[in-house]
Amino acid sequence: MRLRARRRAAGSSVVEEWEERGPEAGGWDLSPGARANATVLARWFAWAVICAGPILGLLAWMSAAAAVDAVPPPQPRAQHAEADGTGPSGFAELFVAAFVAAGEGDQDQLAPYYPSAGQLQLDGKPGRQRASQTTAVRVRQTAPGAWSVTVAAHIEPTGQPRDAEDKDVAEAPSGALRYFQVPVLASTGSGTSGAEGYVAATLPAEVAAPGGQSHQPQLGYGPERAAAPGDTRAETAGEFLGAYLTGSGELDRYLAPGLHMEAVSPAPYRKVEVESLAVAGEESAGSSATGVPADGTRQRLLVQIRATGTDRVGVPLSYALTLTARAGRWEIAALDATPATVHRTPPTAPTGPAT
Repeated sequence: MRLRARRRAAGSSVVEEWEERGPEAGGWDLSPGARANATVLARWFAWAVICAGPILGLLAWMSAAAAVDAVPPPQPRAQHAEADGTGPSGFAELFVAAFVAAGEGDQDQLAPYYPSAGQLQLDGKPGRQRASQTTAVRVRQTAPGAWSVTVAAHIEPTGQPRDAEDKDVAEAPSGALRYFQVPVLASTGSGTSGAEGYVAATLPAEVAAPGGQSHQPQLGYGPERAAAPGDTRAETAGEFLGAYLTGSGELDRYLAPGLHMEAVSPAPYRKVEVESLAVAGEESAGSSATGVPADGTRQRLLVQIRATGTDRVGVPLSYALTLTARAGRWEIAALDATPATVHRTPPTAPTGPAT
């Protein structure tokens, strides 16, 4: 419903009449003046929005910048090489091999490992000796991205002596085992890849063998004795190792329940003989076991065998075994990873080929 004013002349006065009108199809009916006012308001509103846009955008940008400043930047994380030191070890081994063989004019051969090699004075003929074998025997991480690697190397002379100097080298003991300590640092490549690599901080330092003179460890077995006839432990060990190394016979028949192992494949030997054995806790060298004790009894053995291949050459081998008694016979409970020592006992779980 709406009211509409109408003017009607009545003499000199104007009489206004109001009448009720119903709604029309187009909505509210505005007078020309009202329409003009609405148009002006719409224009002002549009201009206000246009003018306020840049201001609102500036305020939003300032708010975002303030939020970014409030969040602390992420701290760079140090890049650590592999925990087992495989990379530094391999690098040090290569460096020592190149260092041992280097001679006069070989500075560029050492530069990939030691950037300051160009300033070195190298004497002797290149390749007058070589490291036939190199292996890292000690790796210590001294700081983040820094390692001290001790490399063992078999140093051998090469070729025939050509003069007195070479003769001294050639008559040196062949295959001498020497040790070199190399300080290794992690470095970031200068190329586009930025890959991490390694560099030697200094030249290798020749050092004594780690740990000093090696001594035979005291094993946790009784005296070693020849395998006596009728010793059921020696028989079980010999039959098991025969099946294990020659592929003859069924291996599972010698194993305790729950233990699974695979024979060495391809079989490297044709015959296996037990030469001697030592039993943990056995004090007398003359004792032997011709029977089998009660079920569940366990014994640890160190068995020396001679395995013969197709070339008919016997090879001496040692095996640490754990045996258990069940149903009147011995069974293999474990092929121990290490022999028993006075202060250590081997793990009972099988290792190597066992699964």
